[in-house]
Amino acid sequence: MGTAEGGPGAARIEPSTDVDGRAAVGAGTTVWHLAQVREDGVFIGPAAVLTNDRHPRAVTPDGRPKRQQDWHAEGVTLRQGCSIGGRAVLVAGVTVGRWALVAAGAVVHRDVPDFALVAGVPARRIGWVGRAGEPLEPAGDGRWHCPRTGEHYRETGGTLAPG
Repeated sequence: MGTAEGGPGAARIEPSTDVDGRAAVGAGTTVWHLAQVREDGVFIGPAAVLTNDRHPRAVTPDGRPKRQQDWHAEGVTLRQGCSIGGRAVLVAGVTVGRWALVAAGAVVHRDVPDFALVAGVPARRIGWVGRAGEPLEPAGDGRWHCPRTGEHYRETGGTLAPG
């Protein structure tokens, strides 16, 4: 289990959670029942859903209740610094890229590129965000900049990278 800062307002980690040993859970944080904590700097908003089955069924084709061996769990991968808005739904198997932002209520069924801002049902890229989480402003010729930090980014072939 990962570490939790002690003292007043210490993190509360439910016994049924799975917190990676490398994770540090900050003071005042609650990690709820059956949660898993594994990635750096990821934010998951309230009531967001990360599914774990691409083809969900309660029974087998012959009508028997599914057992553990009848089911193949598949996770969602969240890369460094990404943010998932409240009530967003991420379908099993997708990856959300570094520093990407999934808008509240979005339904993500395809991978989200690094720094992408996606929204809607189904989620589509509607812009780019920087590490500060704010939409980037176009600077011309495939270049973008962050109005908060001044960082510069370059778009090439539908991907974005600092620089």
